[in-house]
Amino acid sequence: MDKGSHLLGETELGRVAVSSDAIAQIVGHVLAESYGVVGAGGRRGLTRLRPRTKLTEGITVRGGDDGLEIDVKVVVEYGLKLAEIAATIRARVGYEVERATGLPVKAVTVHIDGARRS
Repeated sequence: MDKGSHLLGETELGRVAVSSDAIAQIVGHVLAESYGVVGAGGRRGLTRLRPRTKLTEGITVRGGDDGLEIDVKVVVEYGLKLAEIAATIRARVGYEVERATGLPVKAVTVHIDGARRS
């Protein structure tokens, strides 16, 4: 199995695996729909969220024996409570990834890279 793949199931007919990039795209869709998130933090700095383009910027997915570890970098709207936004992102990302893939999510770490007026 590839290093960036996570095993969903195995039968006598073969294996079913999902790539880290596919999981990152699920997370990107969740971030694009999240209240208070106005951008994503990537390697080249901050970018605005744009549906269906660069959804995986600032998202890292690692697999372990006891579940996935997901890191997200976001920019939030100025004036909102950062702790509430981060808690909502953690809960929604964990729920949606587990619902869509069936893989357990061990941790979702939210890095708030900035605040900007929308």
